[in-house]
Amino acid sequence: MFLELSSQCQINYQLISGDLAKPYLVFLHEGLGSIKQWKGYPELLCEATGCPGLVYDRQGYGESSALTKERSIHYIHEYALQELPSVLSAVIPNQQYILIGHSDGGSISLIAASEQRALLQGVITEAAHVFVEDETLAGIALADQAWNEGKLTGLNKYHGEKTAQTFKAWSVTWQQSAFKYWNIEYLLPSIEVPILVIQGKDDQYGSLKQVDSIVQNSQHGSAKIIAKCAHVPHLEAQLETLHEMCGFITEIYAH
Repeated sequence: MFLELSSQCQINYQLISGDLAKPYLVFLHEGLGSIKQWKGYPELLCEATGCPGLVYDRQGYGESSALTKERSIHYIHEYALQELPSVLSAVIPNQQYILIGHSDGGSISLIAASEQRALLQGVITEAAHVFVEDETLAGIALADQAWNEGKLTGLNKYHGEKTAQTFKAWSVTWQQSAFKYWNIEYLLPSIEVPILVIQGKDDQYGSLKQVDSIVQNSQHGSAKIIAKCAHVPHLEAQLETLHEMCGFITEIYAH
């Protein structure tokens, strides 16, 4: 299904059926992600919890419209404070929801949660960033090298003719000299809902300092570090991730 946000922007989204008395699970993909790259995980989590779900391709990704302007260092804030609220109000108006964000999507979730919207019930992040680390930039540099060597052509099946634009928008923005100062730690104390912070112990894009910051600076944060797991816990350690998320979500709607 498509939502027309403007004359230049259509957002591709999917709804997952569930008990409408429970909060919607809203899935926000990573910086090179899309609906399809979740690989069925949203359906698994919705089925396990009984919650309905919403998953969508942000502008510039998947089957949504291409980017129409060059990204700025504020692009994560723009997705969190402009696009996300527009999608929620159009697709699931007046419904309670829980944000579930991976990588860039996790950072988007935290920024959105700092706005203290009344319908938001909780946040789950996977591999979220709240500041820029050397590990992050090193991981992006390796991805850039792989792109230049033609090793990331698999992205074409998800993003089509937008693939080069999508990849470069991500890699170039993060590697800008100004972006090393990007930091959202100042927002964390204002998040009033519970947060579950999940990260693989071997995440190549960030250290456990990210987790520590989110938990220590937010009001109701808890963490789960998954051993023998890198940047994508919901695929690399699916059963453990599913178990942790289900427990957190059930605790929210049981109250």
